[in-house]
Amino acid sequence: MAYPKPSAALLARLSERLGPAGFSVDPADLAPWLTDWRRRLTGSAAALVSPANADDAAFVVALAAAEGVAIVPQGGNSSMVAGATPAGIGGDGEGEGGGGGRALLVSMRRMRTIRSVSPQDNAVIAEAGVVLADLHAAVEAQARRFPLSLAAKGNATVGGLISTNAGGTQVLRFGPMRSLVLGVEAVLPDGSMLRGLAPLRKDNRGYDLKQLLIGGEGTLGLITAATLRLVPAIGARAVAWIGLRSADDALALLRRLEDALGEAVESFELVPAEGLALVLRHIPDTRAPLADSHVWNVLVEAVSPSGGEPIEARLEAVLADAIERGFAADATIAASEAQADALWKLRESMSEAEARDGIAAKHDITVPVADMPAFMARAADAVIARFPGARPIAFGHLGDGNVHFNVRAPAGGDGKAWFAAHAAPVSRFVHGLVTQAGGSMSAEHGIGRLKRADFLDLVDPVRLAAMLAIKDAVDPKGIMNPGALLPLAEERRRP
Repeated sequence: MAYPKPSAALLARLSERLGPAGFSVDPADLAPWLTDWRRRLTGSAAALVSPANADDAAFVVALAAAEGVAIVPQGGNSSMVAGATPAGIGGDGEGEGGGGGRALLVSMRRMRTIRSVSPQDNAVIAEAGVVLADLHAAVEAQARRFPLSLAAKGNATVGGLISTNAGGTQVLRFGPMRSLVLGVEAVLPDGSMLRGLAPLRKDNRGYDLKQLLIGGEGTLGLITAATLRLVPAIGARAVAWIGLRSADDALALLRRLEDALGEAVESFELVPAEGLALVLRHIPDTRAPLADSHVWNVLVEAVSPSGGEPIEARLEAVLADAIERGFAADATIAASEAQADALWKLRESMSEAEARDGIAAKHDITVPVADMPAFMARAADAVIARFPGARPIAFGHLGDGNVHFNVRAPAGGDGKAWFAAHAAPVSRFVHGLVTQAGGSMSAEHGIGRLKRADFLDLVDPVRLAAMLAIKDAVDPKGIMNPGALLPLAEERRRP
């Protein structure tokens, strides 16, 4: 469908309600937010709209719904799949955005109030624009912790994290964002407000509406605030770097750690030798943790509560046993917080180091945990056979079956030209391998706009039909984030 441009009357009402801080049509104000995080897509919008509170947000959506104007919600604009980029909306073919300024780009960054922190409920109520790093700081002041972290914590916002069901480095113990949301406040596509912020652990009143919004990528509503689960602050942590001979040994080590330490193990991150070499080459102030190079490495973090048994000695004992049994080659445990942070920097700098080294086709995939070591090897061989010279590299959250399986351009050539010619078929091939293995082509980043074509080709038709039925029921005019995740109305009609 060709979405209408907002009328002059609609824009005037938005301007009057939101004021200069909340409304702009100035191209200079819009420009920084029209291109996605990876700089793959640039779109267009009629206006940048920034509500200051939930009532403002409801006002915006109600006006848009009355005219059938498209809304693209945006948080920190850190989506890895262009899920918050107003591209491909409108159908008039005007530039990359295809919308000629038809959508309202609704930024939630002004809604950054932490409404309450309750140690008694182990819950925090935070508005959609609260940045993850700020949320961490606020709850730590109350001796509590929000147990989700990721490299983009300085940009990612609560609303975006919920809309994409973000993962991160602690999913192994606490699960993804879906497991940490107790309630949501959201504006539905007709402008009505869903108010569900009570910190209830049990609520059996039929369908769990918040779960439709979590991971919905803004296609079913505009999240304005959420109640999030907290856990006690860490008393002590132990961070270790271990060198291994194989990914199978890494999985064996994980199970041994879990048997010995239980839920103390919060993070288990896999890094190949090639990935570590990229970090050491491109990221300043980094150094190899171990004397020798190892085919695979894992970063482990284990924690204990305040007043609990020291965790470092327990971790050290398990690693010593693993080395003696032969499924770990070497290990080091950080002797200070500075050393622990230095080890984490090696893992968290992987994506930056890879980008500095050259262009790559990136894939955020998951298969059953037990199958991941064999899948990584099999998929790498298949990619090289199909695309000679391509350089696969896999790293990430082995403990929950999610790795970033990226394919770099051949060494020594024109990387940009290779990427332009091969990125799409490489991604289609990798996503096909994952689907055949019973996995998912999106573990934690979502589908957005960049993965939508592959998703629609590979998704189970029954699953897609159910998703479209929900979309049509909740958002019959299709105004919420069109072009992300699901097909547009006219695309469904194509033979």
